[in-house]
Amino acid sequence: MPLRHERHLAGLSWQRVHEQAARPGSTVLWPFGAIEQHGPLLPLGTDALFAERVADAVLERLDPALPIWRLPLQSIGFSPEHLGFPGTLSLPSELMIELVRSVGTGIAAAGFQRLVLFNAHGGQIGLLEAAARELRLQEPRLAVLPCFLWRGADDLDQLIPEPERSEGLHAGLAETSLMLFLEPDSHAEPGASPVLPTADGPGADRRPPPGWSLEGACPCAWLTGELSDSGVIGNPAGASADLGRELFGRLVDGWERRLDALMRSSWPLPSSPP
Repeated sequence: MPLRHERHLAGLSWQRVHEQAARPGSTVLWPFGAIEQHGPLLPLGTDALFAERVADAVLERLDPALPIWRLPLQSIGFSPEHLGFPGTLSLPSELMIELVRSVGTGIAAAGFQRLVLFNAHGGQIGLLEAAARELRLQEPRLAVLPCFLWRGADDLDQLIPEPERSEGLHAGLAETSLMLFLEPDSHAEPGASPVLPTADGPGADRRPPPGWSLEGACPCAWLTGELSDSGVIGNPAGASADLGRELFGRLVDGWERRLDALMRSSWPLPSSPP
């Protein structure tokens, strides 16, 4: 773990933590990823790498005077939908919730005012939102913000066309392109790969019925092996490092704007003692 980074909380002494936590708006950012299959093209640690690289790039851009620090990456997450593919690791939901509550309690006890859960794995969005609410109830003086990496930029849909924008949920065009940019030697070479069956093609019975979706307004609790033999849900064909560079830039720009606005605000107002 690179303790030399000036934003790493683990690199501070306890006296420095005490000083920084007492500053108005003191914030801790905690990156979350996963260790799970990403088809034949991408490594198991794809989500973890994305969370850490974007978080570090954003923190590098923020005003160094702002009191925001980051925790080490939580690289293993909640990934039951990908079990059955070799290499996938998944923590139980109750353990993930307890992890957030336990670490969050320590952050609150140190005096920090905000905790940002900076998550890059879509399969644990709802779980981290539930954990955040439980932590908030337990520690009412700590603001908890459960965030999802790919929701941080408002204009990503300009880069990813339909139907890939809606159905490229895992190891598709966006993730493959971002990996090609960040880790060009990762062997993430786009090419022909089994994708989510089309509505009128072979395997169409794997798709949700009309009016329902894998994610969105009316989602279902899908398992990857039911949808894709390769582990890919989407179409990585056409992925490129150039597209990945543009995606990375927009993600970093979007999260820089959001975190800068948070750090320069007085939100939330102090809670009254229960």
